[in-house]
Amino acid sequence: MTSIVNFEGVWGVGDENPHCYLLTVDDFTFLLDCGWDEKFDKSYIDRLANVVPRVDCVLLSYPDPLHMGALPYLVSKCQLNCPIYATVPVFKMGQMFMYDWFQSHHNYDLVEHFSLDDVDSAFELITQVKYNQSIPMRGNGIGLNISAQPAGHMIGGTIWRILKDGEGDIVYAVDFNHKKERHLGGCELDKISRPSLLITDAFNASYRQERRRHRDEKLVAQLQETCRNGGNVLIATDTGGRVLEITHMLEQMWSTRESGLSAYSLCILSNTGYHVIHFAKQMIEWMSEKLTKAFDTLRTNPFSFKHLKFCHNLTDLSRLPSPKVVLASFPDLECGYSRELFVQWATNPKNTIILTSRTGPDTLARRLIDNPQIRTFKLLEKRRVKLEGVELDEHYRQKRAEQQQQLRIKEEVESSSDSETEEGLEAGKHDIIVLYEKAGTQGIFRSRKHHPMFPLHEEKVRSDDYGEYINLDDFDLSSMKEDNKENMDLQIPYEDDDLMEVEEAPTKCISQTVTVRVAAQVIFIDFEGRSDGESIRKIVEAMHPLRVILVRGSPTDLQAFADNIQTMTKAKVFIPGLGQVINASMESHIYQIKLHESLVAALPLQPAGNDLEVAWVDGCVTFPTDIIDDNLDEENRQVISSENKRDRDMATLNVVAKEHAPPHQPVFINDIRLSEFKQVLSRAGISSEFNAGILWCANGTLALKKQDSGSISLEGPLSQDYYAIRELLYAQYAII
Repeated sequence: MTSIVNFEGVWGVGDENPHCYLLTVDDFTFLLDCGWDEKFDKSYIDRLANVVPRVDCVLLSYPDPLHMGALPYLVSKCQLNCPIYATVPVFKMGQMFMYDWFQSHHNYDLVEHFSLDDVDSAFELITQVKYNQSIPMRGNGIGLNISAQPAGHMIGGTIWRILKDGEGDIVYAVDFNHKKERHLGGCELDKISRPSLLITDAFNASYRQERRRHRDEKLVAQLQETCRNGGNVLIATDTGGRVLEITHMLEQMWSTRESGLSAYSLCILSNTGYHVIHFAKQMIEWMSEKLTKAFDTLRTNPFSFKHLKFCHNLTDLSRLPSPKVVLASFPDLECGYSRELFVQWATNPKNTIILTSRTGPDTLARRLIDNPQIRTFKLLEKRRVKLEGVELDEHYRQKRAEQQQQLRIKEEVESSSDSETEEGLEAGKHDIIVLYEKAGTQGIFRSRKHHPMFPLHEEKVRSDDYGEYINLDDFDLSSMKEDNKENMDLQIPYEDDDLMEVEEAPTKCISQTVTVRVAAQVIFIDFEGRSDGESIRKIVEAMHPLRVILVRGSPTDLQAFADNIQTMTKAKVFIPGLGQVINASMESHIYQIKLHESLVAALPLQPAGNDLEVAWVDGCVTFPTDIIDDNLDEENRQVISSENKRDRDMATLNVVAKEHAPPHQPVFINDIRLSEFKQVLSRAGISSEFNAGILWCANGTLALKKQDSGSISLEGPLSQDYYAIRELLYAQYAII
C-alpha cells in the first residue's frame, strides 16, 4: 500500500496564529515550523509539549518568531533532541531574532519561558543546509528525502519538499513571495509540477497588494513631509527579515540628492541591529541575482551603509539630531524599542508612526491597523527599575547567603575527595591505564603491573567564524591582584563610571496602566513581502497538485480559496480544524500477488518508456488454503505450516480465458511532450508549428493539444494527413 500521510495542526490552522503543524509520512513525523505568538500563549505550548515525543524531525522555514519562536522552549523544557534543519541565513538571522526577542521582553519584564542559554542550546541542534541539497532521513524515515527551495519573503526563506522513493512529493509552502524584490529573488514554485500534496496558507487569499512603485513613493513622501515639519518617524519592523528590504531601500533614498532626505538622521534601534547587518554583508549569495552580479563585478556590498546609524538603546538615540527616522523592532508594538518609542512619540502631532506588517490579532499594531479612528486607549506599561533601600539590602543579603552555601558545598566536596586513596578506586572507572615499574627492576620484558589514572575530561572548545569565543572572565578586573589592578587603571582611562561596573545592578519589574492619546499620524504601508491572493491562485493552478491542505487564514478566505482550487485543478482540498488529524494519503493501493511462470511467459509486454514494460491481463485472484497432509511427520508439518503462515496473505493470479474475459477500452500508456512529437513529425516530413501552446499540422488544419490528464488529443477534419498523424501518435504509446 502507498504511504499513509497524516496532517495535524498544533496551532495556526483556520486562524491567523503562528505556524506549527505535524506531518506524518508512514511512521516518520515532521514538525513543520514551531512558531509562538507575541504574548507567549501557555495553552498552545502545552499542546505542543504533548506531541514533542512523536517528532522525528523539525523543518524551519523562516527566522522570525512566527515560525521558530517556540524552539528554545521545546529544547530546554520539553527535551526536544531530534534533527532540526534550516538554511544558513535562517540559522544566523534566527539567532538574532531570538536574542532580540528575549532582550526586548527582559528589558521590562521577567522572561520565564527561556533564556539566552536556551537559545544557544537550541541552535546547536540545527543542521544548516543549502538550497536544492538533498538530505536523506534516517531511522523510520529511510526512503524519505527533503530539500529546501527558495521561498522569498525573508533571506533564506524555505519551501520544503519531501520526496519518497517511487512515490509523489509533498510540498510545504507558506508565506512565500513570487515577486523579485530589491534584495531577494522570488520563489520557484512554478517549477514543481503535480505534487501529490501541497500544504499552503490562505492568509492573503483575499488580499490585494499595492504596486511596489506606489508603495515606495508613498513611504518617501511621508518621510519628507514629516521631517520637513520637524517631526520624527518611527518605522516598526522586525529584527532580521523584512528590515533588510526596508534598510536597503532607505539607504538608496538617502543617497539620492533629489530626495532631500540626507539632511535628516537615519538609524536602526535594536538589540542586535549591528550584527544583523554584519551577517547580511556575508550572505550576498543568498540574495537576488542583481545584487550578486553587482558584488561580483563591482565588488560593492549593498549592505555597507553610509547613512544608516546603529543605536542599541534610547541613550544612543537621543544623541542623534532631530528630525530622525528610526527603524525599531518589533512590528507588533508589544515589546521592544518600538513600543517605548510609540508611547513617547504618539502624543506629538508632528510625528508619524509607520506600521509595516499585519501582526497577530489583538496586538497593539493590529488594533491600530484595523481601527485607525482610535485615538485614546489604555496600555499596560512595564519597566525595570533599580533596587533601592530595604529591597537592595535584602537582595545582597540573599546573594551572600547563596554564596556562603555554595562555598560550604564546595569545601565538603574537596574534603571528601582528599580523603580518598588510590586503594579505594574502583576498577573500570578510569580513562587511562599506565604501566607501573619499580626502579631497578626493568629488564627485557616489561612488568605487567598497572596502576589507574584519574579521568581527564576536556571541555569542547566552541568557536565562530572568526575563531575561539572570548571568555570575558579572563578580563575581569575584580579577579586581578591589587598591584595589577592599579597598573590597569593607569593604562586604561575610563570616562564613564558605568564601564567600571563588573556586574549588572539589581533591578525589579514594575507595571502600571497608562492612557495613551494618539496625536501622531499612524499609517500602514505593506512591507510584508508575501504573494497576494490572485498570484497564489495562479501559482497553485500552474502546480496542479493532487491534494491540497489549507492552513492559516480566516474561515471565509479558507473556504473561498478551497472552492477556487477545486474549480481550477479538480484537486481534493482539506481545511483541518485545530487538533484535527487529516488523512491525506493517495487513494491508490498496491497488493503483492504470485504469478505462475506460464503466465509471465505468455504476457504480451509492450515498452512504455523509462525501461518499463506493461501488459493487460484478465485474471481471477485466489488465496491459498492451509491444507497439510496428515501422513507427514511432525517436523515437515511444522515447516509447511510456517510456509503457509508466511504466504497466507499472498494471493495468486489465475488467467481467465479470452472468451470469458470482459471487453475493455484501449489504454494509452506513456508521457509524450508536444515538443518531442514535433520532432517525430519533422522526421516523417510533416510540417508543424506551435501557436499558443497548440501544435498545428497540415497547414494549420489539424491541432494537437495536451489534455489535463496528460494525453494528447488530435482535432481536425478527417483526411489522409489526419490518419497519418494519428498513426504516428499511436506509435508513441503503449496500447493495451
